[in-house]
Amino acid sequence: MTIVTRFAPSPTGFLHIGGARTALFNWLLARHHQGRFLLRIEDTDRARSTQDAIDAIVHGMAWMGLDHDGDIVFQSQNLARHQEVAAQLLAEGKAYKCFTTQEELAALRANAEANKQNFKFQSPWRDRDPSQAPADAPYVVRIKAPLAGDMTIDDQVQGSVTKPADDLDDLVMLRADGTPTYMLAVVVDDHDMGVTHVIRGDDHLNNAFRQKVIFDAMGWDFPVQAHIPLIHGQDGAKMSKRHGALGVEWYEEAGFLPEAMRNYLLRLGWSHGDEEIIPTDKAIEWFDLDAVGKSPSRFDLEKLKFVNAHYMKTAEPAALLTLLWHRLAADGIEPSAEQKGWIEQGLASLVERSKTLPDLVEQAGIYYRPLPLPLDPKAEKALDEDGLALLVAAKEFAQGLSDWQEEAVTSSLKQFAAQRDLKIGKVFQPLRAALTGSMASPGVSEVMAVLGKEETIRRIESRLA
Repeated sequence: MTIVTRFAPSPTGFLHIGGARTALFNWLLARHHQGRFLLRIEDTDRARSTQDAIDAIVHGMAWMGLDHDGDIVFQSQNLARHQEVAAQLLAEGKAYKCFTTQEELAALRANAEANKQNFKFQSPWRDRDPSQAPADAPYVVRIKAPLAGDMTIDDQVQGSVTKPADDLDDLVMLRADGTPTYMLAVVVDDHDMGVTHVIRGDDHLNNAFRQKVIFDAMGWDFPVQAHIPLIHGQDGAKMSKRHGALGVEWYEEAGFLPEAMRNYLLRLGWSHGDEEIIPTDKAIEWFDLDAVGKSPSRFDLEKLKFVNAHYMKTAEPAALLTLLWHRLAADGIEPSAEQKGWIEQGLASLVERSKTLPDLVEQAGIYYRPLPLPLDPKAEKALDEDGLALLVAAKEFAQGLSDWQEEAVTSSLKQFAAQRDLKIGKVFQPLRAALTGSMASPGVSEVMAVLGKEETIRRIESRLA
């Protein structure tokens, strides 16, 4: 059997973190089993569905690297097929026309609330002849749910879950205007798309039982179910806007790498021993549903930064530089060819001090900012009267150097400090401040080697001026 999974978001907003993880798990299962991963946009709610949301979902999926097989399926384009299935169930006596009005429903619901009872609608039209309804009266089409017995779903994550028939209602499949409900559309589309495995949040577990009623009525195979726990915030509550940014596009803009997002989201609810850093190729090799846990995971932005820092350090320099140039251009910054050369040469140390792309932009500032460089408070403190006096001597010393390799520069600076009976830090601090404007930058010798003799002296002179 070829495993077929799907991700089926509603285009009413951005691609949130929970949705991205659901998409990732579906993608990984399909890729692990050499199956197919499909994308379906559930846009039957025309009033709330927007093109902007569709674009955001498609972009978020592409940025995450979650490629889908075949064309995108738009649920709204399957209206005739949904209606066809409802008509078949009506003809077979497995569904019925319900003429109960909204006012009657509201009154029944209010009565149940007044009596502090759970409301379960039992339509008087289930076994009633539709000809008894008023002429041209509007109606909905409801499925006939079982009235007795139990229904069991063997969920790949939650285990065997059983519900009594009393918990199931005769759900609406077609509204009075003839449009399908979510419940019907999902079932028909999953069947017609050949979906074999449904992986989604555990808040859909109750829906699985209701949808199974339609699957059973049609005599269709019920897909393997896997309902994964929701993602919680650091406080243990369900993720919401108060926990911070939820859209995938925010994390892209905030400078996280897609491979880091895949790794981090994978570990929210799935494990492979003590492995924390799991490259995508290993994730595909190792992923299966038996390692998905039942407990909710907590989203930790600092942990995500830690994972992202790893992927930045191990990224291909050319790819990282492309992202950096794009970031700088977006900020209206266009380094010269010489400045780009300095950044490329010093990239490893800049990345070592960065957790996200904005961090890298900030770190690289020592090579692209115009002179005189702005000073952070610690750098300003290092350039006191003694520091400036040392810069005067350092300038003369630098002018006499001929070997500007990093090791040679370090050796020369140690000699410079020894000649003045100074600890090496007393030399490094004002030099670092003058050359970078910061005391949290790559080492002085490295910066001098990257900048070269002419630029090093020019920066010292700029600070002295």
